[in-house]
Amino acid sequence: MLLKNIYLIGPMGAGKTTIGRLLASEMGMPFADSDHEVESRSGADIPWIFDVEGEAGFRQREQQVIADLCTRKGIVMATGGGAVKDKLNRKQLSANGFVVYLHTPVRIQLERTAKDKRRPLLRSPDREQVLTRLLKEREPLYRSIADLVLDTEAMSPKSVIIAIECALNVGGLNHA
Repeated sequence: MLLKNIYLIGPMGAGKTTIGRLLASEMGMPFADSDHEVESRSGADIPWIFDVEGEAGFRQREQQVIADLCTRKGIVMATGGGAVKDKLNRKQLSANGFVVYLHTPVRIQLERTAKDKRRPLLRSPDREQVLTRLLKEREPLYRSIADLVLDTEAMSPKSVIIAIECALNVGGLNHA
């Protein structure tokens, strides 16, 4: 049984949900996605929440979901790209688990989000500018709470999982 939760942070298109599902399956742990949990609890999708409540309304919902999920033990959780903007979220994540920052260059984010119409912050004619600005703002926050930083540009999902498992084994966090 794992002593700590594993939290995946990083920008849009970093692969947090994909890696999270695979890692949870590999390790026999439950998986949670904070964005999906916000949608499930609110009965509305994120674009609708942004349209009706604005980003502030979404972030408030996100903060509650992350606080709740951080009380669980032995889970893998993927967070939304902007979750680190909130000081309480950063505190919750770093205090309650092993935080993995999936660093992904803007070029790769653009490729991975090219056909995605569900991301409210990318409703812009210049998606590259938006992603560049967001990464510049959030990069220091990601790094400030990360226990492990992985540059995922040239890594397959399997190699990312192996790197996380190795870091957990080295840190002695994988067994009670």
